Amino acid sequence: MAAAAQLGNLQEEATCSICLEYFIDPVTIDCGHNFCRSCITQSWEGWGGRFPCPQCRQISSVRNLRPNRLVGNMVDIVKQFHLPPVKPSGKNLCEKHEEKLRLFCAEDQRMICWVCRESKEHKTHSASPIEEAAEEHKVKLQEWWWLLKKEEGHFLESKLKEEERYKSMRNKLRAEKNKIESEFEKLRQLLKGNEQTLHRRLKEMEKKMTMIENANITKLSNQITSLKALITEIEKKFEAPAWELLKDVGSTLSRCKETSFRGPVSESHKRTEKEIRKTLRLEKEVHRCQMMVTLDPDTAHPQLLLSEGGRRMRWTGIEQPLSDTPKRFTYYCCVLGSEGFTSGKHYWEVQLLQEGAGWEVGVAAESVDREEGITWSPEGGVWAVWGWNGQYKALTSPHTPLNPREKPLKLGVYLDYEGGRLSLYNADSMELLYTFPQARFTQRLFPYFYLCDRAELRLV
Repeated sequence: MAAAAQLGNLQEEATCSICLEYFIDPVTIDCGHNFCRSCITQSWEGWGGRFPCPQCRQISSVRNLRPNRLVGNMVDIVKQFHLPPVKPSGKNLCEKHEEKLRLFCAEDQRMICWVCRESKEHKTHSASPIEEAAEEHKVKLQEWWWLLKKEEGHFLESKLKEEERYKSMRNKLRAEKNKIESEFEKLRQLLKGNEQTLHRRLKEMEKKMTMIENANITKLSNQITSLKALITEIEKKFEAPAWELLKDVGSTLSRCKETSFRGPVSESHKRTEKEIRKTLRLEKEVHRCQMMVTLDPDTAHPQLLLSEGGRRMRWTGIEQPLSDTPKRFTYYCCVLGSEGFTSGKHYWEVQLLQEGAGWEVGVAAESVDREEGITWSPEGGVWAVWGWNGQYKALTSPHTPLNPREKPLKLGVYLDYEGGRLSLYNADSMELLYTFPQARFTQRLFPYFYLCDRAELRLV
């Protein structure tokens, strides 16, 4: 294969670039290229005193044709192999003249043959050998390659940044979606809990009403029986002789006077109905403004342990290593809610999880002292109810003892900011524990909690 390739190269060297046949009477011109004498002579016709080389386009002022016997001898040797001259492949031939494409026209930016170069179309154009033009364009392409690679880097960097930006946006949207779903799930649970609470209360009220109804009906039935017996007795006296009518008539008249026609039972029924209606109105009002409260961990005293979701707290009595923030309580074991209020009506409930433990539940002003002892009264920025070991009191100045009918296990806190009202209820029975005297709230108020002695609370 190597020998065949070398033979092919030898054939190409023995071939005239003009006629594409083996050299006949080969001559060398000033630039060093070889041609058939007749071919180069014919190509120079009409050029006057300028003689260009058909291959490299070098101009000579003298028509100098030097016989090249060495090339002639080489042609004779090649001819002994009886091989035809090497014809250029079709893809390297000029479509118009079927000559080998050896030149590159700078104006038209395309390859041409030596016949095209002599034509009117390209005669005034700047042309150079293909190899030389390729080197020049290689340099230009190299420059453009670097510029395009640099631009590609910028685009890739921009693409990466855009992908990261949209990825961040998608993550934010996904987090917001999860947050919304979580909030609505909490609201659904809250509404479900409210529905169950209202149904339970209504059932209790219905039971109470049924008991009162049965008692009233029984009393009325007994009264009707007594009245019937008295009426029958009077009717018998109408038919009796005078001496028998007057016998025991004083006792009969006395029993008639003692009979009540006003029906105190119905008054009791009215009072019960009024109480039920009042409780139902209160239920609707507070549950209409019920909200989800979460705890602010930045305010929690180091001895308080908060759940991850900020819905549960427990007194531990052990200092935890927490960051020191201006909002944190460091003297008393207190914690505030995450959201403060400067307007509106709000209601939330707190479940007491440790019976007999110490607690305070209510609201506190934003300016309440965090580092020194709190003045537990509205003057100190605290409106709350205190409970410990079955004893209860409102933190007024002085404190007001409370005597609830039932021991509260769940507290309801109702805040009417514009109305200056804070009320606390036994959330299970909606018994009012205490309403603080009307105040004029001027600061942001936060849900407030104080725990001690193993206390544990959960926000419902």
